[in-house]
Amino acid sequence: MATAVPTSPFPRVGTRKKHTIAFLLRALLLMCVAFRRVIALIRICCYIAVCVPVGSVLGVAKILFAAANERSIRCMNQAALGRSVTGTVAGDLMVGAMAHSWRVLVQGITSLAFFCARADEYVRPPPSPLVLTAHDKPADHPQQVHISVVGTNKMRISWVTDDRSAPSVVEYGKSRGNYTASATGDNATYRYFLYKSGAIHHVTIGPLEPSMTYHYRCGKAGDEFTLRTPPASLPIELVVIGDLGQTEWTASTLSHIGGADYDMLLLPGDLSYADTQQPLWDSFGRLVQPLASARPWMVTEGNHEVEALPVVEFAPFVAYNARWRMPYEESGSRSNLYYSFDAAGGAAHILMLGSYVDFEEGSEQHAWLERDLAGVDRRRTPWLVVLLHAPWYNTNQAHQGEGEAMRAAMERLLYEARVDVVFSGHVHAYERFTRIYDNEADSRGPMYITIGDGGNREGLALKFIKDHKSAHLSVFQEASFGHGRLRIVNETSAVWTWHRNDDAYATVRDEVWLESLASPKMVMATSGHHTDEL
Repeated sequence: MATAVPTSPFPRVGTRKKHTIAFLLRALLLMCVAFRRVIALIRICCYIAVCVPVGSVLGVAKILFAAANERSIRCMNQAALGRSVTGTVAGDLMVGAMAHSWRVLVQGITSLAFFCARADEYVRPPPSPLVLTAHDKPADHPQQVHISVVGTNKMRISWVTDDRSAPSVVEYGKSRGNYTASATGDNATYRYFLYKSGAIHHVTIGPLEPSMTYHYRCGKAGDEFTLRTPPASLPIELVVIGDLGQTEWTASTLSHIGGADYDMLLLPGDLSYADTQQPLWDSFGRLVQPLASARPWMVTEGNHEVEALPVVEFAPFVAYNARWRMPYEESGSRSNLYYSFDAAGGAAHILMLGSYVDFEEGSEQHAWLERDLAGVDRRRTPWLVVLLHAPWYNTNQAHQGEGEAMRAAMERLLYEARVDVVFSGHVHAYERFTRIYDNEADSRGPMYITIGDGGNREGLALKFIKDHKSAHLSVFQEASFGHGRLRIVNETSAVWTWHRNDDAYATVRDEVWLESLASPKMVMATSGHHTDEL
């Protein structure tokens, strides 16, 4: 009678060796195939470089770059969702490493390009890792939802769907799931290299009641969202952040903002830091959606929104204008890059200027600014607030002098209109100046505040110039990430606070009270000599 041979739950040593050898051989074969393809590609490139005109070489390079970039982003998105790209663990590890290396390479090239454009630019610390927010919903479900004010009592709802045939319709009402009104709008797509966006929808709803909560659904599919309209009178609280990006630092800033109530968010440029990598616009939209779908986000452009490539003739601001439509037409502007709007029933007039569109005297923006300021009645509108990207006053070593041409062209207009405060970004730090006009302290001039510390991937600008010509005008400066809040209390008084990201808390590090330059007290105080009051 045959004796049964006991079996071990573990494979034999010889079997394990065979599997290991087989895996190594397959990996070696894969490396050889990849090496041969690289050599073949190099030969083709050499042939093209010798035999083909420069324009054609650039065209081929454009296609190769776009294809590699698209595949890299797709792999990272799949990994973020926990999905396999190749079907094997080893393959996923190899492809993931290649995708990560490509991302680092592209970020390095982008940083080098900006460095070359400004050779004396301050060298910042190493960049922070990106926070990629994946989309795991069906193609017709809305994503990247954000809202903006339109006129006195309407709201624009903007979102993206992967399904380009999804309807541009918003249903809304005051009770959850009970939609008593609806509105339709339009949608469009854009191309950048081989990238083609999803359908970008814009629908304006209203009229809406002030300080009212509404529930809404986009495209008759997906989740329900909730928004609250701004108040029709003072007080009003405005959050201000600049140079946001999508890093772990960004996530901290957004968490701190969401930890306290506010009515509207203002962003003076540099949103996604996509820098030609278009899928990063999608990821940014998904990252900010929890806040941007609940309160109006009013933005203007920064240098990272330009994304112009002269060699391949890509127009500037293509992605920004398509995705972040602002109420420029309602303010008489002919460009989405500069506009104005009223807040708190007209008690505050907010102007969003464009640092990267013509601003010299004789330009459309300059003429529009003159008309817009001339139309403000300070008896009805006691507060004038301006946002732009490149600061006009700056003692940080980074971006020295980059806002000087715009200051020379427009500062007089803001001064004569008695603008109360000017916010800017660009410099990745916080700095507050006293009231200034033409490089001198002037109680009739605006207060200037730089708040480019939202959390961008480039890191902080750590060095301030102690002997800078404007150092005596700088009241507070700190290179930390954070956000600011301007609470306009009434027709004469407002309080500005800067909240530093300090671990789990948004620590208030700077606070100052402002008095409106339209108030009778300030008008009388400034009718004679200049003082240094705020």
